[in-house]
Amino acid sequence: MKWDSPSSWDRGVAWLLRPAPRSWRFVGLVILLSVAVSASLRENWGSDNAFVVKAADALLAGVSPYEDKRFLYLPSAVIMAIPEALLPAPLLRCVLPLGMTGLVGIGWWASLRLFSVPVRSRFAVGGFALFALAYKPYINLVLIANWTAISAAALPVALLLAHRKHWAAAGLVVGLAIACKPMLVPIGLLFLLARQWRGLALAVGVPVGLSLAGALMMPHPMLFFTKTLPFLLQGQDSYALPWDASPIAALPRLGVPAALAVALAFAGAGCGLWATWRRWRRPVEADGDAGELRLVETACMVMLAAFLVSRPSFDHYLIVVLPLLLASGVRAGSMPRSPWFWLALVPQTAGIPWPSEFEAKRRAFRDMVTLCALAGLLARRALRPIRVTLELVTTTGSPPRTEPECAATPVETGSRTAF
Repeated sequence: MKWDSPSSWDRGVAWLLRPAPRSWRFVGLVILLSVAVSASLRENWGSDNAFVVKAADALLAGVSPYEDKRFLYLPSAVIMAIPEALLPAPLLRCVLPLGMTGLVGIGWWASLRLFSVPVRSRFAVGGFALFALAYKPYINLVLIANWTAISAAALPVALLLAHRKHWAAAGLVVGLAIACKPMLVPIGLLFLLARQWRGLALAVGVPVGLSLAGALMMPHPMLFFTKTLPFLLQGQDSYALPWDASPIAALPRLGVPAALAVALAFAGAGCGLWATWRRWRRPVEADGDAGELRLVETACMVMLAAFLVSRPSFDHYLIVVLPLLLASGVRAGSMPRSPWFWLALVPQTAGIPWPSEFEAKRRAFRDMVTLCALAGLLARRALRPIRVTLELVTTTGSPPRTEPECAATPVETGSRTAF
């Protein structure tokens, strides 16, 4: 089928929105459990989560969690990790991969509900199973149990609440996610654009309050500012560098001067923020829905712009935005209806026999390509102009005329696909 054929897309989406057969549900469940079980049997299971649990153990032992330079979260995260620190390791080995799977599943569910996609449809069941099977960063996330999964669940839930006009609840969800891991801090810009001050206050106040509580419980909390924060702003060290997909870190490894790499990354992020503002100001009528697409693309553009300059920027960070973008495929003109979107995901697709030099410690180059491509595609979609069509307006008792009388309808230029 042609990518720019609306009828073909409509027929395909209609088929995908039908209820999934039981066999699909069974196969999907087997895939998800297989990924979780295989992760629990690996020697390096939960390696990222272990840093947070170690911080909680240190707090319970009366030691500052920030004595370990690998603990990079807010003091509030230590409070959140205490229940894990109290669980025996064998139980945690079983629970942790399932928990990561469940968190990403919550994000997928909220993304579907945002676009009114039935959760028992072929699109919902098959999409999540294919995502878990083919998208390599998902497998890595379940294996290392990074707390990015919390943000992957929180952002779609927050956008679903915001779309239903529950902005205060959305701010609370974002605030709790930031208290666990400060990944969703850039989403504060969305509350600013929407002028939702109460939601913004909760998104800021919740992590600040919990962090103050955590700081009061630990010795030497100022180590966060004197030791941890400088270490994080410098991009950590050689331990994280091989997997850092930020252009600031990856381009110098290719011979680009560091100053030029920083300038390029910040220029890209600046364009992303400009695209965010333009996307939010675009009339909702241009998308043909009730504003879901604008909400999703604005939030994803903010996050992608932040990932361009954040240090480090790992492959699994994109799991925060991908479920939302994939679910938006049911809307005409969305990014998944462009072949360029799928081409951008190829570098992170599992099963492709990449040359050995692009595996392991050089994988960041492939991850950078996906990050920059997705940011560029979404920015281009946000910045392209819209045109106004004028309808013929007639008045009773007068001849027809072509001058517009509040009958302007914004319509996007180009075809119904993304490009």
